[in-house]
Amino acid sequence: MKHGLLIDMDGVIYSGEDLIPGADRFIANLLKNNIPFTFMTNNSQRTRLEAVRKLKRLGIEVSEEHVYTSAMATGKFLGDQSPNGTTAYVLGEGGLLTSLHENGVTLVDSDPEFVVLGEGRNFTLEMVQRAVDMILAGAKFITTNRDPSPKKPGWNNLGIAATTAMIEEATGRKAFVTGKPSPVMMRSARKYLGLETAETTVIGDTMETDIQGGVQMGYKTILVLSGIATKETLSHYAFKPDMVASSVDKIEFPLKWWGV
Repeated sequence: MKHGLLIDMDGVIYSGEDLIPGADRFIANLLKNNIPFTFMTNNSQRTRLEAVRKLKRLGIEVSEEHVYTSAMATGKFLGDQSPNGTTAYVLGEGGLLTSLHENGVTLVDSDPEFVVLGEGRNFTLEMVQRAVDMILAGAKFITTNRDPSPKKPGWNNLGIAATTAMIEEATGRKAFVTGKPSPVMMRSARKYLGLETAETTVIGDTMETDIQGGVQMGYKTILVLSGIATKETLSHYAFKPDMVASSVDKIEFPLKWWGV
């Protein structure tokens, strides 16, 4: 049986613009031993090429095929739901726009079937109001994820959870979420690697997204403490990871549940 990994990026491989110590060795080991993996990120703003370039700046050489984003999950979902094509009004940027186009979604400024929200800093309150009117007129509302703002002074992005909540309040409609921990992304990322449920392990730094999503799908999970989660808060959750490590550099292969 083959085994593979779905790996979060921020908080696992890097923190902001800094490499987490040992993450480069960890990825080099996966490549050396031909262990299938993909970086599974909720960031729908960045294209795969942009993600690869950032990793290269940090000393990690991978290809675009090693990146799977919530934008890709969203585009695939809409493509599967509407095989003959559909229309969307998009509040988002490069990665999301590219994925929707690749999956046969036509981007429009009026009368869309869907309103799709992703991360971005280039859309205005006027555009948000237009999206609200479209949803009230019957468009279906999708958001690529509900990642919260880090609530730090000087942060240059409001946070998609806040923008989603604003539109939900203004429309009275709940968004359908495609990114982690949604089964939409957790399942499509696994299938992207060609893995079965029993062959899949998720590595992440957040209990609410990576670990929760993995547990709900029946995947094995590894929580690293190099990002958001801390040992002290693990008891707050009704679920738990299969393994806890201080960082990816401390994970030893083969994993105990691989049975090899």
